[in-house]
Amino acid sequence: MLYIRMLLIMGVSLYTSRIVLNALGVEDFGIYNVVGGFVTMFGFLNGSMASATQRFLSFEIGKKNDKQLNNVFSMSVNIHFVIALVILVLAETVGLWFVNTQLTIPTERMEAAQWVYQFSILTFLVGVLSVPYNAAIIAHERMKVFAWVSIFEVSLKLLLVFLLLWVSYDKLKLYAILMFAVAVIIRLIYGMYCSRNFPESKFRWFWDQDLFKTIASYAGWNLWGSAALTLYGTGVNILLNIFFGPTVNAARAIAYQVKGAVNRFVQNFQMAMNPQIIKSYASNDLKYMHQLIFQGAKYSFFLLFALSLPILLETEIILRLWLKIVPEYTVIFTQLVIINILIDCISGPLMTAAQASGKIKLYQAVVGGLLLLNLPLSYGFLKLGFTPEVTLYVSILISLVALFARLKIISPLVDLSISGYLKNVVLRIMPVAIVACAAPFSLRYFLDEGFYRLAIVGLISLASVAPAIYLLGLTRVEQIFMRGKIKQLLLKIKKMQ
Repeated sequence: MLYIRMLLIMGVSLYTSRIVLNALGVEDFGIYNVVGGFVTMFGFLNGSMASATQRFLSFEIGKKNDKQLNNVFSMSVNIHFVIALVILVLAETVGLWFVNTQLTIPTERMEAAQWVYQFSILTFLVGVLSVPYNAAIIAHERMKVFAWVSIFEVSLKLLLVFLLLWVSYDKLKLYAILMFAVAVIIRLIYGMYCSRNFPESKFRWFWDQDLFKTIASYAGWNLWGSAALTLYGTGVNILLNIFFGPTVNAARAIAYQVKGAVNRFVQNFQMAMNPQIIKSYASNDLKYMHQLIFQGAKYSFFLLFALSLPILLETEIILRLWLKIVPEYTVIFTQLVIINILIDCISGPLMTAAQASGKIKLYQAVVGGLLLLNLPLSYGFLKLGFTPEVTLYVSILISLVALFARLKIISPLVDLSISGYLKNVVLRIMPVAIVACAAPFSLRYFLDEGFYRLAIVGLISLASVAPAIYLLGLTRVEQIFMRGKIKQLLLKIKKMQ
């Protein structure tokens, strides 16, 4: 269900991005993303609690402690109300000053930018208050429900895009208002489902000082990591706006939409896997936990690489077919962003393992510090006159360093073998990437650019990736398992005929 959801969302997202870009124009599209993106910078407050909520809910489910489960849920709702209030105050003071005085926005579009800013705040606050309910659904592994609601959400956003074409009102203002309306509808659906299906999600006023300190201590260190990630993403976007203006923001926004679309493959896989990592740690089944970490990292890379390879090789023609209008720097941004997420995706299970242990002080301090280096290093290179893509070269380098830092820190926390990780993950994915790239990369130089080359390179990429993964990426046991599943599928198809 998560993959059905993902395919539909990816298709609709790519289509709607094209329509929104053409409906708003490059400048308004860039304004929406830099102003709306600035609001999400306050998400570091919420992001720290979101991961804490899911971790503690999953942990108590693994412990089978229903009373404490209800206590954790009620406390998380209370804390998220406080977070929403803090974000509102910050956004309407410091944030409002920054948008009005520091961002590069044409004077004639400042009023529309203000509308975007205010409705982006409201949309974001609705998301903050939804976190405990989303976390409960994921912790209970009700992925089918999560998938159906997400499909409904993306359908509403598709309708929203068509409204932009039909209504003559200022499209930038209208887009911000309608996005807020969608957020409210989805929040109500999640709340009603949880209250009817999970007894612990029936909110009651509850405050336990010890539990608050435990959650707050965990969230406090998560706050550092969330702040670093948010400041890096939004901060670099603001730097690009200051140095180059909203057109480059539009190019970066498109690249990150491609990132979001392909990254959903991994997010769905890891979303289903993460509660199992936490629950296996809670039940002290470390052997199974290590197996999940190794396989989760490896399969995440394979899923993302299979989809990304044709995009990396034929980025320009794909963007032209998709968008028609391709802002400058979009091609190089897209390619570098995809390389970055290929590195980051194998860190996902390591991050979950750190959360499962609850001992995240050193992890967040080191990894958060590394991520924050993106901002001063990017500023330094831009100040020296480098082109915008230098920000992504910096990000790729830091992602590589952060991967090995995570591995070194997490190893003693969950008794994970570093050599085992390198053997079962890194030394499995590298040969696959090298071998699978050879044929399509060579072929593209013998064909003229166009749709025909795109189709051939895409088919050859898939034909190269599949056997490379099977022969070089899978262990003997995994190969036997895969053959068994293929036989079962063929038997089902035969019976249907």
